[in-house]
Amino acid sequence: MGSNSKELLGIEPLELRFPFETKKQISCSMQLTNRTDDYIGFKVKTTSPKKYCVRPNSGVVPPRSTSDVIVAMQAQKEAPPDMQCKDKFLVQSVIVAEGTSAKDITGDMFTKESGNVVDEVKLKVVYVPPPKPPSPVREGSEEGSSPRHSLSDGSNLNYQEVLQILLGFSCDSLQMQTTRESDEPPPLAAVKAQKDQDGFTSETSALISRLTEERNSAIQQNNKLREELDLVRRELSKQNGGFSFVVVAAIALLGILMGFLMKR
Repeated sequence: MGSNSKELLGIEPLELRFPFETKKQISCSMQLTNRTDDYIGFKVKTTSPKKYCVRPNSGVVPPRSTSDVIVAMQAQKEAPPDMQCKDKFLVQSVIVAEGTSAKDITGDMFTKESGNVVDEVKLKVVYVPPPKPPSPVREGSEEGSSPRHSLSDGSNLNYQEVLQILLGFSCDSLQMQTTRESDEPPPLAAVKAQKDQDGFTSETSALISRLTEERNSAIQQNNKLREELDLVRRELSKQNGGFSFVVVAAIALLGILMGFLMKR
């Protein structure tokens, strides 16, 4: 800060912290606060002008207001030793006349020859490690979520529990499977897809093969029962047709006899 001068601009922060990463442009910001009743012109300088881009690097802060400045560090090929940075920034400020615009701010306004009272604040540059990404949340670990059974982990499941997981219905519905027409139940297809992805143990694979054979056998029995049922229906239809013809013939014969007797 220059001698015999008061603080014209409040600067926050006084230390520019960059989360350093190689081959990546990194930015941080500073806020300039004018707590006076005057118009304050400012200019930002750095010891490494090719390394940093400051927007805006000069301007005017009206009375009782603030202005934000963005400092962007160009992408660096490698990190400095021990992550230490010797770069510095200097914020100069002077009182300017009302109506002064950012285009009117020049470097000559901040020299001793100008006769202006120049306030100067130096800022350090600090490199900090980048923030760590959040750890992924494992499925089923959230509070309130119910655990999921997996056939690939070899858990102690009885026969009926495995049936319910594989086929998606109870043992009672398995016994009534002869009345179903589905050749490929959706739950079984889903189990096959899961099997390709995760891989089952040898015991589980054997169980699936046995269940598949039982399902195929039930479908064959169902088809056989349907054929027998159709045959029985055809036989009953024939018997009902024969019975009706006999009744009609008997009634016709009875009518002829009655007519013959009445004529006598």
